[in-house]
Amino acid sequence: MTRPMEKEDLDEILQIWLSANCEAHPFVPECYWRENLSAVRQALPGAQVLLWEEGGCILGFIGLQGEYVAGLFVRGGSRGRGVGKALLCAAKEGRRELTLSVYEKNSGALRFYLREGFVPQETGTDSGSKERELLMRWKR
Repeated sequence: MTRPMEKEDLDEILQIWLSANCEAHPFVPECYWRENLSAVRQALPGAQVLLWEEGGCILGFIGLQGEYVAGLFVRGGSRGRGVGKALLCAAKEGRRELTLSVYEKNSGALRFYLREGFVPQETGTDSGSKERELLMRWKR
């Protein structure tokens, strides 16, 4: 089930954020993610964060800044079980459109977002990692 993030969830979702990024982006050095952990810790309370929880365990979360999906992360053992899709569906509720950025090399995420109705809009380079990324948009 989805629910909003609470203050006491922060440490657990930061662990999911770090491990999911390291696993999904082997082309980005792990030190990049570790160096950005404190910035994410500060940013998360200011974002709309929805969690997917089963049996008291957080399996994933989506962070939104207005209509922008700042990130969608699922715990390693829970990928492929519909957690990401459920979180994205919850984010789409009440919205007419969403945008997000995804690394071109993250082929699994790219396929997922295409399946979920996102359309590539433009390409660019992430200023932090220097990796190519796609800006994608979903419209109702």
